[in-house]
Amino acid sequence: MLHLRIHPEDPQARLISQAVERIRAGDVVVYPTDAAYAIGCQIGNKNAMERISQIRGLGPKHQYAIICADLSDISTYAKVDNAMYRLLKNNTPAVTTFILPATSEVPKRLMHPKKKTIGLRIPSNPICQMLLKELGEPLITSTLILPGQSDPIDDPYDIEMQLSKRIDVLIDSGLGTLNTTSIIDLSGSNPEIIRRGVGDVSAFE
Repeated sequence: MLHLRIHPEDPQARLISQAVERIRAGDVVVYPTDAAYAIGCQIGNKNAMERISQIRGLGPKHQYAIICADLSDISTYAKVDNAMYRLLKNNTPAVTTFILPATSEVPKRLMHPKKKTIGLRIPSNPICQMLLKELGEPLITSTLILPGQSDPIDDPYDIEMQLSKRIDVLIDSGLGTLNTTSIIDLSGSNPEIIRRGVGDVSAFE
């Protein structure tokens, strides 16, 4: 496992490039976000996604999410009209995952099997932003909560001890948080708050 210690506010470009190279090669990466540490991989990589699913113990009905640098990619992955786009623009970046109707560009394995939706998140975390901009595409993302646990792992030391043989890259920006994102379903006729995390949901109530 490659352990990269990256500054939380001023990420070292050389180390970000190393991480991006490994993601492009199909590796599974654990990285910090503006909520808890997350685990991710390239959207097109089925094997890496299956590894994440095994590490997290996710079932077939899990709603996967992608993490994007901004809204420029949104029409590729989600069906949004002008009103929805404005709503998202006014409420991102945020510690919130939005559930949206998926486009045909989204691999079926990423969609909710019944609802055909995709989760979408735009973070403000400097490491996330730099990683996504250099990668030039979104990442599949999932909060780093292991089977049988209710909270994410927030300590890079614990992440290394428990997962060093199962992940390929650890981006370590120091102690994380136990915060989870808010989840808002925008795929129906009215916004539905699925989970109240640290993201502000007042605009959707």
